[in-house]
Amino acid sequence: MKIFLLEDEQMLSDAINEYLLALGHRVVVCYDGSEALVSIQAENFDLLILDINVPGMDGLDLLEQLHILKIRPPAIYISALADIEGISRAYDLGCYDYLKKPFHLKELSLRIDKAMQVCAVPQNHLCLSKSYSYDASTSTLLCENTAQPLSRRQLQIIDLLARNRGRVVDFDQFRTYIWDDEYVDNATIRAEVSRLKKTLKEDFIQNIRALGYMIDIPKS
Repeated sequence: MKIFLLEDEQMLSDAINEYLLALGHRVVVCYDGSEALVSIQAENFDLLILDINVPGMDGLDLLEQLHILKIRPPAIYISALADIEGISRAYDLGCYDYLKKPFHLKELSLRIDKAMQVCAVPQNHLCLSKSYSYDASTSTLLCENTAQPLSRRQLQIIDLLARNRGRVVDFDQFRTYIWDDEYVDNATIRAEVSRLKKTLKEDFIQNIRALGYMIDIPKS
C-alpha cells in the first residue's frame, strides 16, 4: 500500500516511517502542509496519515483543499489535539479515523488495516459507474462484467481517466499520455472523448469546463 505521512515531529515521523516500511508499505513523508498538498496532487496514494498542527497549511485545511480538488483517499488523523471542535471538524471533513498522541504503533497499524478493509478498492479492478469497471491488469473496459470493444485510443483515454479517478485530467496530460507529447489542440481531444462517450451506455466521464475530464469515484 502507498501511504502519505504528514508529521513534523522528526522522531515520530521516522518511527512511523520505519514501522510502516517494515510492514511492507511504501511511504512518502512530508513535514509541511503546503508541500503536502503539492505532493498529493502529483501522485496517487491509498491512504493519508495527517498530523493537524504542522507548518504551512494545517492538516485540517489540507484535507479540505483535497476534497475541493476531488482527491479523496481515506485519511487518518494523528494529533495531540484535545479540542473537541477540532476533532469534530476532522470528522466533518471526512476523515476515516482519529488517533490521539501518544499512541502505540501497533494501534496505528490496526487502524490502517481497518480503514483499508472498509474504504479500499482493488487496485487492478476499478469501479467507474453502476455498470462499468476497468481491469487495469488487462486494459479491459467491462460493462456488467462483459468486455467492451474499444479502439486503441479509446482504451488509452479510459486507462488514463480510470487510473486518475477522483481527479481532473487536464489537456496536457492527454497530450503526454495518449499523443506522446505530439501537439494536438484541445478541440481534437474533446472530439476523441466525445466519440468515446457515444459508445458508452452510461455517462460517467465528466467534462470539467476549460480544464479537461474526470471520472469520479462512485459512492458505495
